[in-house]
Amino acid sequence: METQALERDFDLTEIINGVEVMGPSPFGEHQRVSQNINRLIANYVYTNKLGMVFYSPLDVILKEGEQRLQPDILFIRKENMGIFQDWVRGVPDMVCEIVSKGSVAKDTVIKRDIYERYKVPEYWIVFPEFETIEMFTIEGDRYKLFSAAEGEGIVKSRVIEGLEIDVNDVFGDFYVSS
Repeated sequence: METQALERDFDLTEIINGVEVMGPSPFGEHQRVSQNINRLIANYVYTNKLGMVFYSPLDVILKEGEQRLQPDILFIRKENMGIFQDWVRGVPDMVCEIVSKGSVAKDTVIKRDIYERYKVPEYWIVFPEFETIEMFTIEGDRYKLFSAAEGEGIVKSRVIEGLEIDVNDVFGDFYVSS
């Protein structure tokens, strides 16, 4: 039983529109970009005591047995932390998907449509290949582009109030010097 629980902790399977989908593990560049974004958001959220930031893999169950997604990064405001249980059971305040080769349609069309249907307040889509970040916010029933930057510039979150991210801090190379 303990082995099954441990295996479940590392399950990369998502349920998308009722169908189990197993994605490949991400490449190094995806992880580097993801780590940079996570660090920037988590530091800001922690310093300002706004809520919590989580890193994939963590199931976000929007509808049991039908929509169980694993966004690369997600944020839950402190007043909404009741959805954080064994997994996230409900709608996070922000989700971020980092696009890799082979995940373009899944991240930019399929998952975006699901997040929009469940009215996730803010959806970030990150394209490492183009050094681009796009932030969409829900307006009515549809996502509208709120902030974007390509190659250089700053993106601003509406949901994580006051958060501004320089794309160079996401896509630049940072090494620990000896």
